[in-house]
Order: sequence, then C-alpha cells, then structure tokens
Amino acid sequence: METSGEEEAMGTDRAELARAAIEGTATRGVPSWLIHPMEHAMIERLADAAPGDYRKDPERVYLAMQNNVGTCMIDQFIPDNPLTIGNHGYEGADKGATTGAERIVIDGVEIDSPEAVCEHMERFAFPSIRKAIAGFDEDDRVREVLEQEALVQKRIGPAILKAPYGCARFPCLRYGHYGYANYFMAYALYPEVMERDFSLQGDLALLNNRAVARAYVEGNLPRLWRADHDMADSRGTLADVKSLDRIWFPHFARCMAPVIQAGVKVIWHCDGNLMAMVPRLLEAGLVGFQGFQYEDGMDYEKICRMKTRDGGGLLIIAGVSVTRTLPYGTPADVKREMAFLVENGPERGLFLGGSSSIAPGVPWENLAALVEGFKYYREHGRG
Repeated sequence: METSGEEEAMGTDRAELARAAIEGTATRGVPSWLIHPMEHAMIERLADAAPGDYRKDPERVYLAMQNNVGTCMIDQFIPDNPLTIGNHGYEGADKGATTGAERIVIDGVEIDSPEAVCEHMERFAFPSIRKAIAGFDEDDRVREVLEQEALVQKRIGPAILKAPYGCARFPCLRYGHYGYANYFMAYALYPEVMERDFSLQGDLALLNNRAVARAYVEGNLPRLWRADHDMADSRGTLADVKSLDRIWFPHFARCMAPVIQAGVKVIWHCDGNLMAMVPRLLEAGLVGFQGFQYEDGMDYEKICRMKTRDGGGLLIIAGVSVTRTLPYGTPADVKREMAFLVENGPERGLFLGGSSSIAPGVPWENLAALVEGFKYYREHGRG
C-alpha cells in the first residue's frame, strides 16, 4: 500500500502525538499503541489487502495495517510473528522448555531435577556471563543500539514513532530456559544459587544499560522503554514476592538505574496478577505499565491513581482486554471498556491499544469497534 504525501503529513502528526504523550505534554488526543492481531485474515482486512497477501509480503501488509488503524507508536516491531499462528493457534514446529518439549537437554546436561538446573548454571551459565562481562565494549553497544533503532524507524517510516524495545537488560527468571517445574523447585531449594545468578545477570545488565543510556541521549531516542518479562500468573507472582524482595529486586533496581537516571521512562508489561509487584516496581524507579489482565485482579483504577517515586503521574498503555472483551464481548462492550480506560487513565501519558496480542477468533465487528475507538480518541481525546 503506497502512502500519499497527505497521508505522510497526517502520519507525522500521529508520531508527534506519541512523542508528546511520552514526554508528558498535554495533548488534545489520546495516541494509540501498535495493534497485533495474529489471525492473517484480520491483518489483511485491516490492511485493505487481498486474502493470502500477508504470507506473501508480511512486512508490507503488517505496516499497511498499522497505518490504516492509525498507530502512533511502535516499540516491539515483529511483523513476521503472526506467521507462527494459524487459524486455530500456534503452528510452530519447535517445542521448547515451556512449549511442550518432552526432554530438556542443554550443553549435554539433562534438566530433569532442580539439582540439574543448578549444575548447568554453575558449569555453563555463570562462566558465560563472566566472559560476556570481561569482553563487553560500551562503544560497540552504543553503536549497535543506535543503528538498530535507526534501521527500524526507516523501515516503518515517519508516520509512526519507533520507541526502543529490548535494548536494556535486567535479571530474568530462567523458566524459559530450564522449564517451569525444575526451575522453580531450584528457586525454592537453592536461593543462594538463584541470587548469584541474578547478581551476575545484574552485573552484565549494568554495563549494557550504561551504554543504552548513552544511546538514548546521543541519538535523541524517544525516552520510553517497556520492560517485558512475565513474572506472574492469574494467582499472583510466579515466585513469592518476599523472596523477590530479598534476591531479585536489589539487582533489578541497581542495573536499571543508569537508564532511569538518563530520563528514560521505563514501564512494565503486565501479564497475570502483578499487583504485589506494582508498588515495588514504582519504588525501583519505573513510571508506568502496559497490558492489564483485569479479570485476574489487576486494578486499573487503583494503578492509574498511583504516583512515581518522584510524585509524578504514571505513563499507561491501556489495553482493551484480549482475553475477555475482544474475543467474547460485543462492539458495545469494546466501546464501553475503551471509555472506562480513558476516563480512569492518567490525564497525561496515556496510550490505547489491545492488552496484548490478539489471538485468532476475535469477531471482525469487535476489531472494527476497537479501531473506531482509536480514531475517536485520537481526534477527540477525553471530550
């Protein structure tokens, strides 16, 4: 889909609306974040493309969709991601530690017990991190971040603001590597090994984040970064939050400090019931959140009334529920939820989107209502 000069000018306004929201400037309209349907027929319909066009030219069709729905800001740019999904769900051939693998063998170590998790960490993971720390080159990392962000911004064009994604680092829970059962048994039984892992991850992340902070400043990048790591399910945090206070949060906070001190607004992607972590993340210097599973206990109104540790309002990417409202509601439900999100969101620093990826099976009428809502709030704001 070709973009006319008039559309480019209109699109530039969208990008500026997004930048203003990131900076906390008062805006008339509410900008919209990316939309990420996984059903190819819906991507094509939103892109005004023919059936089958997405598989033939995924990036072109994906970007046409983003422009047609009025997207103002993209952070995670993954136009090929829906290719792993068919009309009835995931169709990828590979099975990993959390996607059905019958055996997990890493570096010749079969991960069949919590002790095997610790063995692999001590024999392979820890030396690998130490080697990366010893060989880290800050200038190279700055160049890498700037080149990557410039490349993606060029690919998506001036219509949409590209915010950095995935460049900063912090200690992660390694369930994706070792599988849930054995990793979390190791977490419970061997906290000293887990803290050594978080400490080493934090040491490397600190070096990386000093470089990333420089890149934000030197490249005048949009001062937003969304930390994306699932740490909760519908019941609460995957690990006891008090244990996280002892062995995870200190290392998280220290390695995020350079990015936060550079004026980057770090927000957290929320899956599950993350309420116990919300005040702790704010105390660590984060300033907002994205993606809320309201049915799991995420209290949107309460969160939006909270303040940063410096007393400011939060930056919120508010999403219409992709697990409840979009697949099972009606267009009226979509409209009602969008109104709720806007009315109860922060006065400044609010984006609208879906709460996460939109799985196959969402009725077209609900998607159309979502896109219509984006347009309405971009043009009219709260009024």
